[in-house]
Amino acid sequence: MKRIVALCVGMMLVMGLSGLASAATTKADAEAMVKKAIAFVKENGKEKGFAEINNPKGKFVKEDVYVTVYDLNGKCLAHGSNAKMVGKDLMGMKDPDGVAYVKARVDIAKSKGKGWQDYKFNNPVTKKIEPKTVYVEKYEDMAFSAGVYKH
Repeated sequence: MKRIVALCVGMMLVMGLSGLASAATTKADAEAMVKKAIAFVKENGKEKGFAEINNPKGKFVKEDVYVTVYDLNGKCLAHGSNAKMVGKDLMGMKDPDGVAYVKARVDIAKSKGKGWQDYKFNNPVTKKIEPKTVYVEKYEDMAFSAGVYKH
């Protein structure tokens, strides 16, 4: 009987772990979330769109992926993980390696219209500084972004 219970527990553990692995967020998730956020703002306007992006339980936050929006001068217009950043000029913000990550996003938006950026940031789920890659896309005079941590 103990063997059967142990076997069942082992199988549930393996199934649970495989479920966790498949639930991991990807670069495609980040890019799709940015595109959905832009579409939402286009359809509903900035006020309603930014309110939804700022909602930590809203449609633009999934696990450790969330949307941020900056104007092209580095002012935070919306932030899915930290509403205290909204309204602040973050152009000079740097990661632990000295990467000016908001400036890099704005530069991508201005020069290419869209692209990827790498830096290090505090993961809101693990509470640790981790390497992250962020998809950036320009819409009107704003840079929308969302990223995934490189686990």
